[in-house]
Amino acid sequence: MKHERGFTLVELLVAIVVMSMLALLSWRSLDGMTRTQKITQQRADDLLRMQAAMGQWAADLDALIDTGEVNALDFNGQVLRMTRRDSGETGLDSRGIRVVAWARLTGVALAGLPQISSSINASGQWVRWQSGPLLRRDELARAWQRAGEWGRGTLPSQAGNASADSAIALLGIDNWQLFYHRGETWGNPQSSTGNEEPVGGPEGARTGSVPNGVRLELVLGTGEGLSGSLVRDWVRPTLEAGR
Repeated sequence: MKHERGFTLVELLVAIVVMSMLALLSWRSLDGMTRTQKITQQRADDLLRMQAAMGQWAADLDALIDTGEVNALDFNGQVLRMTRRDSGETGLDSRGIRVVAWARLTGVALAGLPQISSSINASGQWVRWQSGPLLRRDELARAWQRAGEWGRGTLPSQAGNASADSAIALLGIDNWQLFYHRGETWGNPQSSTGNEEPVGGPEGARTGSVPNGVRLELVLGTGEGLSGSLVRDWVRPTLEAGR
């Protein structure tokens, strides 16, 4: 009589252990792939946000306009203010000009602001503020003042035409610096060196109020995404060769 032999208890236990180890290795592999994909997507999103912020920065500088009432570009070490054409302006129609401000804000000053940056570990956010369209000199003066107060974090919730103002946090940064190019060198915007009054009368002064170039240096926030330093140079579109 022929007896059929099955698996022993020890063989079953060994098979179960082997299958468990294979399952564990497979899970770790899938988990590693998921984490890698998440990190890659996070960095891709951060890169797109940074490109959007840099695009807006360049667009604001390209649209600079000198009103003759305030400086077209003014930096006090804390907030950069500028006057620019409205983005919807055409050759036949204009809603007015806008005052735009850029600053690094922290803490309470960021409360309630929409943010598109994910650098949660950054010590501050690079924020862009803009007024509504301005058509009158008194509106311009008030908007210019509001921009300065906003950059210092002292702007009341409702001030003047503040209901038409808007601000958005674009990028997590730990620090930022600006340099102007005038003459032959880069210099501190607050330094008198290289910022002397240009010759040529009112027209020369109007042209000289906008530097030949602006250098932006950002220290990106040390979040889960991008980090390190970023340098971006802007050259005045109307700059003539040899100047």
